[in-house]
Parts: sequence; structure tokens; C-alpha cells
Amino acid sequence: MGFIVAIDGPAGSGKGTVTSIIAKKMKLNSIDTGAMYRCVALACLRNNVDINDTEKVKEVLETVNIELLKEKDNLIVKLNGEDVSKEIRDNPVNKIVSQVSAIREVREKLVELQRKMAETQDIIMEGRDITTVVFPNADVKIYLDADVEERAKRRFAQNQSKNIECNFEEVLEEMKKRDENDMNKPFGALKKADDAILVDSTHLTQKQTIKEIEKIIKRAQKVKKLEPEIYRERPETKWKIFVRTITKGFLRTLYRIAFRMRISGEENKTKAAENGGYIICANHVNFLDAVAVVVFSKEKIRFIGKYDLARVGIIRWLEHLFDVIPIKRNTQDLEAMKRCLKALKNKEILGIFPEGTRRGMEKNQKVKNGAAFMAIRSGVPVVPVGISGTFKPFSKFYITYGEPIDLSKYKVKGQEKEGQEQATKEIMDNIIMLTNKNK
Repeated sequence: MGFIVAIDGPAGSGKGTVTSIIAKKMKLNSIDTGAMYRCVALACLRNNVDINDTEKVKEVLETVNIELLKEKDNLIVKLNGEDVSKEIRDNPVNKIVSQVSAIREVREKLVELQRKMAETQDIIMEGRDITTVVFPNADVKIYLDADVEERAKRRFAQNQSKNIECNFEEVLEEMKKRDENDMNKPFGALKKADDAILVDSTHLTQKQTIKEIEKIIKRAQKVKKLEPEIYRERPETKWKIFVRTITKGFLRTLYRIAFRMRISGEENKTKAAENGGYIICANHVNFLDAVAVVVFSKEKIRFIGKYDLARVGIIRWLEHLFDVIPIKRNTQDLEAMKRCLKALKNKEILGIFPEGTRRGMEKNQKVKNGAAFMAIRSGVPVVPVGISGTFKPFSKFYITYGEPIDLSKYKVKGQEKEGQEQATKEIMDNIIMLTNKNK
């Protein structure tokens, strides 16, 4: 898979133009998904097909051949060999493309085609569900937005430049209807992905918007180059064990100088280890808390860490030293999942923050089910941990280990999702109880 930039956003946000310019500047292949759906809409119009007749639309879909070609830096869109680059942007297509793109069979066929295009290319792609459906694991996810009135002004000016008769009120009303329709589709609805970066272009010029997005892409490209190094697993040599022991001792000393540590319930880790590996689940207060759990444990704990952190050299070195498992948050990171399950199978100890981010509960972030999934799948217990304190110099902070939780009761065939939700709730209830214990 190549380097993928995915851009979503409402109609009129400028994502098409911005994507086209960035593609040229950064030498990325631009795949105009909107043009692909417009081709299907145009084919329906030409064949006098009622777009509410799904079976007829499916028949038309089977006859459609779409080509996206570059000629002198211009995108040429061909439908069954004919250049339709201008015709697909006209009002008749504008009025029905949203409904056509909501048809599941249309989306499935075109999504399959889009993914194939990205297998061997570095691409930038814009649309309505690129970050959520087409490429949920894209290297860069951007949600380009703007106030609806500003978007209507842009569309009105665009229509005037093309000598299309309309008035601003009509364009604004049509834009509002399009937003409502796009955001409430049963399949492929427009929404911001959890990990997409919001770029609001309401008060930005086109040049400023492009500059902002370029910065985001360049940052991600640097991380991408480091990917082999980030995912590299250092063998467990005697030297590595020695350096890790020295490093743990040094960090413990620093913590004892800086804070008044209070650790309790460690006997619960011994109980959990009776049959092999287990998972430690804690609340995430500060970036210092994971380090504290690791360096004050006699056992080796492998925490799951945010992938992006490893772009910093010293952090990457520490993560390799302590065998941290990098994970791309809010994505289906199968590689991270495989490593975690392998570690548990080898009777190792995993450390996970179900909140997914620091002070996630305070930010009303949805708690992740990953820990529950892995505990149920591998049959290992979970040790809940409550962490509390300000982490200010010379202040107290507490690490409290709770009784191991057996989640095997949630392993019910056909009810996996519900079981994971219930197991996650039990884990978090215990973490909250242990956290409040020292407040």
C-alpha cells in the first residue's frame, strides 16, 4: 500500500480544488471520487433511469467504465471512452449525484475500484467517506470544512463563472439540503473520523488552506519514512536486559526525588500471573504515569503506545528498549493486535489505557474495547489500576492495583460486540473505583 492522504468534507468546502493543487505540488496521484460518482449519475441520466429504481441503477452500473487520466496536469474524466470532464459538473448531475452515491451497490463497486488504485500509488483522495469507509487506515486524514454560507458563496461564484443561471438564495438552500442528505445517508454518510484533523477554511484563503494541509502531510511523510524503524523489534539480548535494568533504576530514582509515590495492591499482580500473562488496564492522567507503572514493577510490562510518539528519537529508543507495541489509534491496526495477542500467548504482561488518550473520560472520549477484546480472546485476566495525583513536583500520586477480573463470562458466541461492551464497562467501573479511593 502506498502513502494515502484522505480528505473528507461537505459540498463547497473546496476539497476538490485543494486536492488537485496539492496533488500537483506534492507529486501525489489525485483520485477524484466525486467524479466517479458523477459518472454513474450521468450514465443514469443518459439512460433515462429513475435513480429510485435500484435494480435499474445496478444494470447501468454494470455498463459503466470510468477512467481518470492526467493530461498536462489536468484531470480528464472519461465515461465509456468519452471525455465527460465538463458535463459531470453541470446542474442536472449536481441535483442527483448525492442520491446516486447513497446507493450501497454503487458505493461498494466504486470503493473497490478506489482501493485498487491505491495499492501501488502514493495518492490523495477526497470525498464524503474516504476517511471513514474507503481508507480508515489512511496515513493522513483531514476533514475540510467551512460555514455553509461561505460554501454557498463559493458555489454561487463558481456557477457565475460558468454562466450558470442561479441566485444565491437558491444555492444556499440547495447546499443546506445537500448537507442534510449527505450527513444522514444510511451508508457512507458524511462525518468526521475520530482521528481526522479538522481544517476550517471559512476564514482562510485558498492559499492558506493549502499551506495548512501541506504542513500536515509533510509531518506524516516524515513519520512514514520511519515506519520500518518504528515497527522493528529488538531481540531480547543480555545487553538489552542490562541497559533496561539500569534505565529502570535511574528513572525510579528520579521519580522518588520528584514525587511521593504511593503504590498499593501489588499482590493482585501475583494472583493474575498464576496462570500466565495478563493485561493491566489503567486510567491515563499524565504521560508520566505509564513510565511509573513500568519502572516500579518488578515484572516486565509491555505497554501499547501511540505510533506517532516514536517519531522522536529518544522516545523510539526507549520504546524499543521496553518493547512497547506501537499502535495507530482509531484505526484497525491489525499489526498491533497481532503483536498483542502473540505477547499474551507467550505469557507476557500488556499495559493498556482503555481511554485511548490522556484524561479521556474527562474529555468524554468513548472508551476503547481493545483490552476487553484481547482479554476475552486470549482468556487472560485484567488487573485494573487506579492512578491519581497532580504529578506536580514533590506532590503525592497513587498507583492502586485492584483484584484481577475474569472476563470469560462475556465470551458468548453471536454476542461478541455486546460482551466486549459489558466487559469494558466492568473494567472501567473498577478503574474509577480505585482512582476515587485515594482522592
